[in-house]
Amino acid sequence: MKNNLKALIEIHFAVFLFGLSGLIGKLISLPPMLIVLGRTGFASLALLIILKISGNIRFNINKNHLFLISATGVLLAFHWFCFFYAIHISTVAIGLLTFSSFPLFVTFLEPLAFKEKLKLQDVLLAGLVVIGLILVVPAYDLSNQITLGVIWGILSGFTFAILSLLNRSFTKQYPALQITFLQNCSAALVLLPTVFFLEFNFQIQDYFLIPILGIFCTALSFGLFVKSLKILSAKTIGLIMSLEPLYGILLAIWIIKEIPSGKTIMGGIIILGAVSIESFLQNRKL
Repeated sequence: MKNNLKALIEIHFAVFLFGLSGLIGKLISLPPMLIVLGRTGFASLALLIILKISGNIRFNINKNHLFLISATGVLLAFHWFCFFYAIHISTVAIGLLTFSSFPLFVTFLEPLAFKEKLKLQDVLLAGLVVIGLILVVPAYDLSNQITLGVIWGILSGFTFAILSLLNRSFTKQYPALQITFLQNCSAALVLLPTVFFLEFNFQIQDYFLIPILGIFCTALSFGLFVKSLKILSAKTIGLIMSLEPLYGILLAIWIIKEIPSGKTIMGGIIILGAVSIESFLQNRKL
């Protein structure tokens, strides 16, 4: 019982940190590309320490798989760029809610990738997510910043869906923390040259927020997430993960007074409701 309670506290804290990343991305003054560079760089260092402490520092990964895993780091970098850019040009709520659309893409990509049967209930729930996204869009006008934020947020969800499916194959053979470390290292190396091409000025808060984003909101949160997998059911973890946008939106309301519109709230309720039901149904059989 004590182990279950501890694991529940840890997974809630991990999800809270995941949600906090949206707010931190809004508060950092740097371009999204450099935010991702900072996040992946500090996450790589922190994950290396975690791997050392946990005794998983030795990598026994096939060379071909090592190349493929490193290549997915480029996809990770693009995913996070889309996420932070969506938040940068719109709001924390828009970025988090549209990113939460990724189960919609998983629903249709998973049967293609793993030759699984597409279920009617999944299609219906995906339709609910689409309805929620339609409500979130304020106007069908590409000059509208919120609309552009929705598009980039959906792209963030799409790329995360692809990354999740790829990682599903990798994690069957190798430790999840090692895969995450390699992907973050690869993402940081790919983005490193951007410091020579982008104009930027560090603000005082950036020196604190970027390490927090990489160390706590990425490395620590993922470490707690992986640890909880050993104790809690997939159903419980899936449902708690659905709280990520809620935590982030509430933090944005409290700290920067960024209050979502009525349509955004309604669309968000539909999206999160569909995601929660999907998580419950998918994991009930596990």
